[in-house]
Amino acid sequence: MARELVISENKADSAVRGAVFDMDGLMFDTEKLFLRFWREASAFYGYNMTVEHVLNIRSLSRKYSVPLLKSLFGEDFPFDKIRKRRIEIMDKYIDENGFEVKKGLFTLLDYLGEHGIKRAVATATRRERTLDLLEKVGISSCFESVICGDMIENGKPEPDIYITACRELGLQPCECTAFEDSPNGIKSAYTAGCQVIMIPDLTQPDSEIIPMLSGVYKDLGESVNYFRERCPS
Repeated sequence: MARELVISENKADSAVRGAVFDMDGLMFDTEKLFLRFWREASAFYGYNMTVEHVLNIRSLSRKYSVPLLKSLFGEDFPFDKIRKRRIEIMDKYIDENGFEVKKGLFTLLDYLGEHGIKRAVATATRRERTLDLLEKVGISSCFESVICGDMIENGKPEPDIYITACRELGLQPCECTAFEDSPNGIKSAYTAGCQVIMIPDLTQPDSEIIPMLSGVYKDLGESVNYFRERCPS
């Protein structure tokens, strides 16, 4: 995929004209469900997938997650069967119990909308599920573009999904702030050339990803402060 939109120099000094959001663990409190149901699905097939194993494949594209899991559990690891079961039991749980929205999401979306900041979604999650969850929460109309993992060739941590999202907004990555909670997503957004904000969920920023971040906030609502000096008047 072409990289012509990537401009990484002086990102933090650029005016913000776009905001690109990850979804699971960032907008919705669903990463804990991935932890639970990846482990339940793998146990169903006789594999002991630990919390650490699941954390390592967060936002990770199939291109990388399959070889990683096979290196851990052997070449016979039935990734597709386990993933299919995880999807089935997790979707069933959400249909019956719902899910929580992350604190400050509506505050941030409203602020960005009021200040003319274009908004997009860039998630590793498949498109059908993404659109369904956005609709359930009532925020699908907030986003000019929704780019999902099954719409691109190279998923996170490659930068393609953020390059594509920014291009769909008609903006350079350096004009966009990316919101992420996972290391793989942060690497993707940073490599694309975005200003990256981390809202920690299951992991905290470490020495590897701190240099990639333009800011860290405890919730989405607090990140409004990042935009006060950066939004065009």
